[in-house]
Amino acid sequence: MPEGHTLFRLARDQSLAFAGRPVHVTSPQGRFAAGAALLDGRVLDEVTSYGKHLFACFGPDTLHVHLGLYGKYTAGSGHPPPPRGALRMRWEGEGPDGLGVWTDLRGATACEVLTAPEVDRILDRLGPDPLRPRADGTVAHRRIAASRTAIGALLMDQSVLAGVGNVYRAEILFRHGVSPFRPGREVDAGTWAAMWTDLVVLLRSGVRMGRIVTTRPEHRGRRGGAVRREDAHYVYRRTGLPCRLCGTPVRTELMVARNLHWCPVCQAV
Repeated sequence: MPEGHTLFRLARDQSLAFAGRPVHVTSPQGRFAAGAALLDGRVLDEVTSYGKHLFACFGPDTLHVHLGLYGKYTAGSGHPPPPRGALRMRWEGEGPDGLGVWTDLRGATACEVLTAPEVDRILDRLGPDPLRPRADGTVAHRRIAASRTAIGALLMDQSVLAGVGNVYRAEILFRHGVSPFRPGREVDAGTWAAMWTDLVVLLRSGVRMGRIVTTRPEHRGRRGGAVRREDAHYVYRRTGLPCRLCGTPVRTELMVARNLHWCPVCQAV
């Protein structure tokens, strides 16, 4: 499932391509036909993200998209290709240079037109997003500190913290030496403040790079040049491989229906 930095980039790119101009909205598949008809031809104000949600503002109405596990956007310039398969929604516009732009959406969990109160109800159930200006990490810690649930599960709860998924969960816990099995109420305010600050840095880096890189240069096999895929993470998808710090094999266990990766020595309970 795409994590917060991916949605932030999507919102930015869609705003640059379509905002301030009329958008031709269709639903070749037909599942979003009524919503497409409502938005078709209207001027897009902006697209924003919050956590793993996209909100495209068309005047009083907002298009809400949640990609879920299988949702995906593709985009291009000029004339779009002929629609194929389960194409939920297509946008077409003039683009900033007048030569034409398009974007297609497939497989999303949610693709719906909402009113302002309905948007507010979604936002009200989400925790703070580290990518949002002036987001308050202490709000998340109040939920964490009051819970006996493992911190590894709490970090995947979007009502606690918005935008963090399986990769950032594993990597932020490793970077701060926190066991994923530690109860939330045993994560003190100082530890959480450091984790929150680090998350802000890592997610912003993800926006800038278009990928998640969490390792420090001294912990990579090659320090110079672009970061290789095998050097990008400390524990995520490194099951059985030696920990980059202590050499202990990285372990994996299912937690909240996703594979959790951790080092049993560096992240001892």
